[in-house]
This record gives sequence, C-alpha cells and structure tokens, in this order.
Amino acid sequence: MKTQNSNKISRRDFIGTSALVVGGLTIVPAHAVSGLGHQAPSDTLNVAGIGIGGMGRGDLSDVGKTENIVALCDVDWSDNVKKVFDTYPKAKRYKDYRLMLDNQKDIDAVIVATPDHTHAIISMEAIRRGKHVYTEKPLTHTVYEARMLTEAARKYKVATQMGNQGQAGDEPRRLQEMIHDGVIGTIREVHVWTDRPNRGLADTYWPQGVKRPEDMPPVPDSLDWDLFTGPAPLRPYHPSYHPFKWRGWIDYGTGALGDIGCHSFDSVFRILKLKYPTSIQATSTLVNGESFPLGSMVTYDFPARENMPPLRLTWYDGGLRPARLDEIDPGIQMGAGGVLYIGSKGKILGNRVLPQSLNDSYKIPEPYIKSSPGHRQEWILASKGGKPAGSNFDWAGPLTETVLLGNIALRPELREKMSFENLHFDAEKFSFPNMPEADQFLHYEYREGWKL
Repeated sequence: MKTQNSNKISRRDFIGTSALVVGGLTIVPAHAVSGLGHQAPSDTLNVAGIGIGGMGRGDLSDVGKTENIVALCDVDWSDNVKKVFDTYPKAKRYKDYRLMLDNQKDIDAVIVATPDHTHAIISMEAIRRGKHVYTEKPLTHTVYEARMLTEAARKYKVATQMGNQGQAGDEPRRLQEMIHDGVIGTIREVHVWTDRPNRGLADTYWPQGVKRPEDMPPVPDSLDWDLFTGPAPLRPYHPSYHPFKWRGWIDYGTGALGDIGCHSFDSVFRILKLKYPTSIQATSTLVNGESFPLGSMVTYDFPARENMPPLRLTWYDGGLRPARLDEIDPGIQMGAGGVLYIGSKGKILGNRVLPQSLNDSYKIPEPYIKSSPGHRQEWILASKGGKPAGSNFDWAGPLTETVLLGNIALRPELREKMSFENLHFDAEKFSFPNMPEADQFLHYEYREGWKL
C-alpha cells in the first residue's frame, strides 16, 4: 500500500463525478470467448435510433461497432440527420417512432435521444413492445414519468440504461473506495455546481430566463413540428426552441439541473447511499413560467440511512457556487463545475483531499471495484442476458425523480410560499404533504393524441 505522498492521484482519477458500483459483468456473448475474432449473428442486436441528430449520433456510433443499426428515426431530417442516414445506408428511415415500431418487427432494442419532453412516451412504447431501451438523461421530463418508466421496465423485464455515461468510469470508483475507507470521516454535506447554461461571460449553451418569442418564422421544410411538439402544448415554431435550445424551455426541457444533475449526482448517490429526499428548498433569479431561471440554488435534505447520518446536498447552476474554501491555496480555482464533499475529518474537492496534510498522509486503498466494460456496452450485454446495466431504470428512475423535484421547487407558482417553508416530499404517497398545490407539477396533461 503506497501513501498518497508517493503515489499521487492524478486529476484524471477524479474527473467524471458521476459514479456507479458495478460488480463486473460475468456473462459474455459467445464471440467474446470463442477467440475467433468475429460476432455470430445470433449474438447481434438489431438496434433503432430515435432522435439521431445530436447525442443520439454518438450513441449509435458506439453501439454500431458491434450491433446492427436497422432503423433511424428523427422528426427533423436536417443535414446532421442526413449524415447519420449516410453512415447507415441499410437502415430504414422514419419521422414518426410509432410508425417505425408498428412497421418494423426486427427491432430488438432502441436508443432514445430526443428532447426531454418525449423521452418517456417513446421509451414506454418501446418497453411495452418488449424492446430493450437506452434513454438519454434525464430519463424523463416529469417526476411521474420517471416513476412509471421504472415500474414498466421492471414489469416487462427489458434491459435498460440511462445515458449518464460517467457512471461507467474508473475515476468515481476510486473516489468511492476512498470515501468508504473513511478518508474524510463522516459526511453530512455535499455541494454540486455547474456554470450551465453559461458557456462564457457573454455566451450560453441555450437561453434561460427569457420570455416566449413573439415572431413566427416559417417551419423548416425538413422539420415535422407537430411530431417535435408531441405531448407538450402546441406553440408556434421558433428557432429559439429547436435545434438543441429546447433545453431551457419548461415545455420541452429540464434546464441546467436536468442536463447535468443526472451526471453529477450519480456518484454522490452511489457513495452515500441516497434515494429520495424528504425536503427541498430553492432560490433563483426571477422566473417567468416559460423558461428556467438564469441561475438557481436547490437544497435537498436526505434522512439517515444504514450507518450514515442525515445529509444535505446543495446544487448551484448559472455560475453560482459555494464559498471558496480556506484550505485551498491561492491560485487554485474552485472551478466552473465541481463536487465538494465535506466530512468530519476533511474535504474532497475534485481531485484534491483537503487539507494538504491529510492528502499527504493518507494511504490509498488498493482498487477493488471492478471496471465497467463501457456504459453502452453494459446495456448491450444486459440486452443479451447479462446482468443489469449500471444505470438501469431501477437506479436511474429514482435518481431522475430527485433531480426533477428540484425543478418543481423552482416553480414561480410556489416561490412565495417556499419563502416560509421547505417543500416536503413523501415518496411512498407520491405527494407533497405540506404543500398539496405542488402535486400538479409532478406531471402535466398531455396534448390530445399522446399518452404514456
């Protein structure tokens, strides 16, 4: 066993703060053990991609290394989508996922990488048809949808995975080993932050804190706007919504918290054995009911569990972050995004154990949490009869619920009342006992013609 003095943990060892304990996948397909260097057709999944112009393109690229891409679906046949069509010329092409699932019976599994507001309806339709499902994060648009998808995946016994890819890395596994070894003692407080939706001083990834545009430009010829809208309220098309900028609008996205929370909360939940919070409080820049605020701070309180005390987890976005630590030397940044664990004996910030004296004296445990074969490979192997993927919906559903509870706490309709009391959540009764008017935000009524 080497001391940290002689075997420093590199920055790479701690980047990727979304973590998952996977005990190692012991079931492998025949081609992996045959030594023949090929994959038999019986070992190959027929995969469909739904939403392929953005993140779905990368998902397909990874999965397509070993599996058959047989169908491609996107509501906007833009140049980006046409490039994906060209990459898989044998795959059949669709704009409506329902027609794809009705017409093409050879599909074994689907990848859902559409805007947040259509994740649930598409994933549910695939699950009911017995398809294995990989859905990008956040798993759903509403808390209710997350609960329903979790139950459906369990009922239909399909292999699932949410796209929080960092959970499959080795770095968070090393962090878990150290914290469970007691390097910073008992942890009662964690802070997580991101600069999103900001990208720089005068630039953003997507608009937030803005009102609905009033002009009505024509819908691009490549786009089926009705299919894009799906279950959301129908509003006129505008390039402020699509492509990608949908994330900041309440009708379509889940804001900075939904974008990053399922990544950065994952390791915290794994390491500290969290599930549902009992209380949430929030504050933010002014909101208008159309788009998420420019910056917000959400605090979750979790009860004691197993041998761990109650925990407070605080989220910051839009460039907000916790106060600078006294233990950090001048010239070292807190960072635009990060995770800070505060324990009874010390702190961990990114790749740094603080104070420096603790960092220098600590003996790093020998690694014992096995590596993942890869985030998407976990899902592929699970779809072929292997053990459940690391972020399967039994895990990803409750994690997504917690993330989205924070967005409910940010609702402008609750702002005044929440200045007097926290929002209490009863996970078993699926309600807010002290603020029943908040129950309406657990879900919303879909536009006619759409269902979960």
